[in-house]
Amino acid sequence: MYCQLTTGKTTHVRSKIAGEPTAAVVDIGLDTRKNKATKQNQGREIWYNEDGTAKEHGTEVTAQMKAKYQKGRQSVWQYLRMTSIVNPHAEITFTDPEGEVHHWPRVTERLPTKVEGIKPHPHGIELGQLQRMASESTDSRLTVFLRMNFSGVSARASKELCLAAGIEEKTKPKSMNADQIRALLEAFQGERMMNGKPVKLLNPPTNCLSPIEEMLIKKGLSKTIDSRFISTLTRAPAVTQGNPYQVEVGLIFGGNMPADKPVEILRFANRVPLMYQQGGCLLTKAIESVDWRQYGLEQPGAKGVPKGPAAILVHLASTNVQFTSEAKEALADNGEVIEEARKAMLEMGRGLRKHLEKKKKMAKTKEKFELINDILPAIAEKSAQILGKPIPDLAGSITKIMSAVISETSTTWNKETKQTDVSITLFNYTSRSRAYTMLATWPEKEGAEMLNNDTGGRKEATGVWAWKLAALEPGEKAVISYSLANLERGDWTETDIFFRGSQDVIGASKMDEKFLEEIRRQEKALKEAEQGGPEEEVIEEPGEPLGEPKVAPPSGQTTLFGGDV
Repeated sequence: MYCQLTTGKTTHVRSKIAGEPTAAVVDIGLDTRKNKATKQNQGREIWYNEDGTAKEHGTEVTAQMKAKYQKGRQSVWQYLRMTSIVNPHAEITFTDPEGEVHHWPRVTERLPTKVEGIKPHPHGIELGQLQRMASESTDSRLTVFLRMNFSGVSARASKELCLAAGIEEKTKPKSMNADQIRALLEAFQGERMMNGKPVKLLNPPTNCLSPIEEMLIKKGLSKTIDSRFISTLTRAPAVTQGNPYQVEVGLIFGGNMPADKPVEILRFANRVPLMYQQGGCLLTKAIESVDWRQYGLEQPGAKGVPKGPAAILVHLASTNVQFTSEAKEALADNGEVIEEARKAMLEMGRGLRKHLEKKKKMAKTKEKFELINDILPAIAEKSAQILGKPIPDLAGSITKIMSAVISETSTTWNKETKQTDVSITLFNYTSRSRAYTMLATWPEKEGAEMLNNDTGGRKEATGVWAWKLAALEPGEKAVISYSLANLERGDWTETDIFFRGSQDVIGASKMDEKFLEEIRRQEKALKEAEQGGPEEEVIEEPGEPLGEPKVAPPSGQTTLFGGDV
């Protein structure tokens, strides 16, 4: 419409489906009087690439408009950059007015999950919409109208709604007057009750939502922002005011981002970037409600947007996104949604704090270990030469000096098998035996399959696997290795390691049982949403203890970062 108003020209669209020989073309305009689209020059043609080869598939939109091209946060470049993050399956090329080409490649071949259409829910309907639906209905009874045109209304609920509204069940919807429609709406909203209680309605289905999913958010962020740490989270679907919604967040830290400026906030609603009115948006308020100082970012007075080398992504998927205005620049306040987003932020913050703490501890341990390995062998060699005796075994001495249990994790892509190989090595550099249960995250929700897991173990929760290890003697190590199939390269690049045991493990975090319970709660909520009702609680019996996976080093002593001393 803006093109037509400023230049008087239509928008040219060309689209081709893979397998078809030609592309469909059409010029689209807008009849502003009737508010309807107009089509001109509709037909089909062969679509060629710039190199002369036939285009396999794609969509091209060409529009001419009068506009001011600008750079910065509120620019075309930024809009396309943000679009590429939440649509990692899309390949976007943009040539700016100066002739510079910007390219955001496709990083996955997986298309978004197909969503299903749903009927409106009584809790989220407005008076005007209900009047229109009733006037257009051809149903002979009000109970049939309620069951067939609304989600969450059972046969029982339809009868109870009629009784609460004081309307006969056999009333034709088309014949209802204004007072009856208002009374029905009040029954929907719980203002008119049945036996002193609001009519109980089922929650709407959530298969109508299109979340980006954790792994694809991670890949989308990785291709546009250089970083050292990425954490993503997709919350279970929930319902507010009769409308299903789902919150997703991502946090990216380090790399080339400035440390003395506010973090970059990337806001999205149903995969569409929100670039204006940041301060008045519900998603920004959710970020500001968190005390980011305890997670490693600066935030004077624990208020406002935090500062640091980070970017925070927040995405709201919903069938009815509430905006602050018709311009759709920011999301309106909603207590339930902001609390859901806040919980997701807190979990992201905990992940960042653990990453920074682990990085700091590993750096100190590595420095200490390298220093010991440089000095002690040299002292032993010189002392042996002076005394004329053989060089002593330093394993016991190094163990006493280190006095630590250390976990080293490797997550690499195997080009030959097209799988992701994961290796977890646990070193016991203390003077007594140690027993642990090690836990690791893995992309179970994304359809990955765990292979070659010779150590066994058992599932603790969705995406969390556990191994109960036999006691490690001083100077010994345990190795856990497995492969992940059904993933693309770059899908899984970092494995979070946790432990249960009395002695701290450098390189792993102590398992927070509340974290596990939250995962199980989210899993249960997701199953209930998919099945349309509550699920009976299943108590999983504890698994059997596993065999000893100990591997003793040839010399009885190993270095922390590979090889024998």
